[in-house]
Amino acid sequence: MDWTALELSLKLAFWTVVILLPVSILFGRFLAFRRFRGKALVEALVMLPLVLPPTVLGFYLLVTLGRNAPIGQWWHGVFGSQLVFSFQGLVVASILFNLPFAVQPAQRGFQAIPPEVREAASCCGMSPLRSLWKVELPLAWPGVVTAMVLTFAHTLGEFGIVLMVGGSIPGETRTIAIAIYDRVQAFDTSAAATMSAVLVAISLFTIAVTFALSARVGRRLG
Repeated sequence: MDWTALELSLKLAFWTVVILLPVSILFGRFLAFRRFRGKALVEALVMLPLVLPPTVLGFYLLVTLGRNAPIGQWWHGVFGSQLVFSFQGLVVASILFNLPFAVQPAQRGFQAIPPEVREAASCCGMSPLRSLWKVELPLAWPGVVTAMVLTFAHTLGEFGIVLMVGGSIPGETRTIAIAIYDRVQAFDTSAAATMSAVLVAISLFTIAVTFALSARVGRRLG
C-alpha cells in the first residue's frame, strides 16, 4: 500500500473541495436565479469537462500553464518554480476538471428553493448576503454537500488529467490512481488490489452519501 500516494490524493481532494466550495455556492446560485443572454452557453462550458477526454483538457492545461505561456511565466517569476509537474498544477487541473461536479448539484439545490421563500426574505428587509446565509444556504445545503462529496470522490479517482499535468513524481504528483497504474505495470497485483479496494470503499461511501442527499432534495421538490 502506497500511503504517500493516498495521502497526496486526500490532500489534493481536500484543497479542491476547499477552493470549489465558495465557487459552487456563488456560481451555482447565480446560474439558478439569474436569466441572461448566453446562459445556455455558460452552462455548457461548465459541463464541458464531463464530455471532454481528460487528455484533451490536460493538453490544453500543459499549453496554458507551461513555462512558455504567460501564466507559467508569471508563476515562475513569482514563486521560482514551474506550475506543470507540480502539486499546485494538479490543484489547478483538478479545479477545472471538477467544475461540473461542484456547480451543477449546488445549482439544483438553489433551484429547489420556492420563489416565495426568497421573496419573503426580501420583504423582511434582508440584504442579499443575509438572505443567502440565513435562508437560501440552509435550504440548498443538501445540494451543496452533494457537490462537495462528488468533487472529493471524483478527485480521488482522477487519472488521465493528473498524469498529463503532473506526471508521476513520488511525493509530489503521484496520486493513488497513478500508483495503482504503476503497480499494475510492475506486475505487483497484490499492492494494486489493496489500493484499489481502498478506493472502492471510499467511492461506495461517497456514493451512498450522495444518494441520501439527493433523496432529500427530491422530497423537497416533491
